Amino acid sequence: MRKSLVVISAALLIAMVCTAEPEHDAARSYSSVRLPSTAIAALEKINPERIRAHVRFLADDSLEGRGTGQRGGDLAAEYIATQFALYGLKPAGDNGTYMQKVPMVGITPEPRTTFSLVPANGKAMDLKPLDQYVAYDQTQQPQSDVNADIVFVGYGIEAPEYQWDDYKGMDLRGKVLLMFVNEPPSDDAKFFKGAALTYYGRWTYKYEEAARKGAVGVILIHQTEMASYSWDVVRNSDSGERAALKLDGTPALKVASWIQFDIAKQLASMAGMEINQMLADARSRDFHPVTLSVKLRAHMASKIRNFQSNNVLAMLPGSDAKLRNEAVIYTAHYDHLGIRPEMPGDNIYNGANDNATGCGILLEVARTFAEAAQKPRRSILFAAVTAEEQGLLGSEYLGKHPPVPAGKISLDLNYDDVPPLGSPEEVEVSGAERTTFYPVVQSLAKTFRLAIRADSRPGAGHYYRSDHFSLARVGIPSFSINEGVKYKGHDVAWGKQQADDYTANRYHQPSDEYRADSDFTGDAAMARFGFALGWVAATQSKPIGWQKGDEFEPARKKSGGDQ
Repeated sequence: MRKSLVVISAALLIAMVCTAEPEHDAARSYSSVRLPSTAIAALEKINPERIRAHVRFLADDSLEGRGTGQRGGDLAAEYIATQFALYGLKPAGDNGTYMQKVPMVGITPEPRTTFSLVPANGKAMDLKPLDQYVAYDQTQQPQSDVNADIVFVGYGIEAPEYQWDDYKGMDLRGKVLLMFVNEPPSDDAKFFKGAALTYYGRWTYKYEEAARKGAVGVILIHQTEMASYSWDVVRNSDSGERAALKLDGTPALKVASWIQFDIAKQLASMAGMEINQMLADARSRDFHPVTLSVKLRAHMASKIRNFQSNNVLAMLPGSDAKLRNEAVIYTAHYDHLGIRPEMPGDNIYNGANDNATGCGILLEVARTFAEAAQKPRRSILFAAVTAEEQGLLGSEYLGKHPPVPAGKISLDLNYDDVPPLGSPEEVEVSGAERTTFYPVVQSLAKTFRLAIRADSRPGAGHYYRSDHFSLARVGIPSFSINEGVKYKGHDVAWGKQQADDYTANRYHQPSDEYRADSDFTGDAAMARFGFALGWVAATQSKPIGWQKGDEFEPARKKSGGDQ
C-alpha cells in the first residue's frame, strides 16, 4: 500500500510542478497550477483505517440509523462537528457555530388515512398502505381531503427544449395526475440525453411540475425497470415520518403518492384502458392528457412535527488575501432512514455504505487539508448535510443559504455511497464532463492510474439523486466522486455483481451495516483523488464554469460566477 502511494506521489510531483503547457492543449492545462510538495505530503497521510473508524461509529446501532430529526441524526451531526473542531477548522454555520439550522416539518401518515380508487360504475377499491401505495400530504396540514378526477398525463413532463409537452395546455387545477416515473426512452443523446436520465424523469420534478399546474395530487406508477429500484425501496423510503423544508409559499400537493404496477393495471382496467397501451401512447409526442372515469377519494391524516435539523459546516480559510473570499466545497450527507420502532426484527437502517462512507471520506479530506503545511489560495468548505434521503433537503437549504455566495464557490465535490470493496482501477465522475474543469479531472485520473468510467447505470439518473445536484441548481459546478466497477484482482463482472447485490439486498434496508471485513482502500483512493482535485480548483486562477449550453449555465451566470 505504501509503495503504491509513493509511486502516485512521485507522478503527481512530476505532473503538477512542471512548466505550464500552452493554453491550446486543454488536456494539459491543469499543469499551470502547481501542487506543492507540502500538499503531496498531506495527501500521502490519508488513511483508510481512519475512514473505517468513522464509518464504524456512524453506522453503529447506537446512532439508530441517523434519522432526520431523530436522536441518532443529531448525534451524528455533533460527532462530525466535534471532528471539525479537533482538526482546528473554522465554524461556518450560524452564529459562530458549526451548525446551520435547517427549519423542517416532519409528516407522518396516520392509520386513519384512506386511499380509494372510485370508478364511475362499480365498487371502490381501497388500497393498503405500503403494500399497494405510499402517500404523503405535502401541504404540511394535519388533514386534507381529496375527491377528484384522475387524469393520465403520460410521463408528466413539459420540456420545450426537447419539443415535449405531456400537458398540452389542459387545465389541471384540482385534478389528480396519474403518470409513469422516468421519461420517454431514447438512444438519441440529443433527446432527453438518450439513455441517461435527466431531471425530468425524477419523481421530485413530477411532483413539482404537477403542483405548479395546480393539481391536488399525483399518483406515480412504479415499475422496477423504470424507477431503477424495487418497490421495497419506495416503501422503506416513504414509510414512517418524512421530512420537508418548511413551506415558503410554493405550491404543494395534498397527495404525493406511488402505486404498485399491478395496482396501475387494475386502475387502467377500471377506466376501460390497458396499461401497456397507455405506456405506448405516453411515448409519443402526440400524446394528450386523458381524463379517466375514475376518481381518487383520499382522506390524508398526518401527524405534523415542526423541528430543526442541522447542516454541519466548517471552513479552512484560503491563503490568498483576495481569493480567500472564494471557495471550493466538499459535501456528503450524514443522514439515513433512522429507526422504525413498529417493525419486527432488525429495524435500524444503519446506512453504512449510504452514507457513512461519504462522511468518513469527507472527514478524512478535511483533516488532510487542515494538517497540510501549506493552504490553498481559495478557502475550503466542508459540509455534512442533512435530509438527503428526504429529497436532498439539507443541500437544497445550503444552496439557498451558502456561507460563501454561490457565485464565489468554484466547485462542489460530493461523496455518496462509496463501497469499501478494495483497490479501484476506475473512477466515476458523472457530470464532471459538463464543467470546464473536466480536463483537470481527466489528467488527474490518468496520474492516479484511474480509468474514467461512464455512469454504469445512466438510466438511474444518479446525477439528480445526490446532493451535488442541489448546488448545481444554484449554478455551482458540481459532481460526485465514486469508484467504477473494476477493482484490482477482479474483473468488471465481479464489480457489477457487487453493485447489483448491494442494490437488491442492502440499499435502503436494515442490512446496510458496517462489516469488519470491508476493505476501505478504495475509499481512501477516492479521498486522495478528491483532495487533489479540490486543491487544484482552489489554486488555479481561471474560474470554473459549466460547458456552454448546459442546463445549469444560466444559474451560474445569474449567481455572478464564471466571470
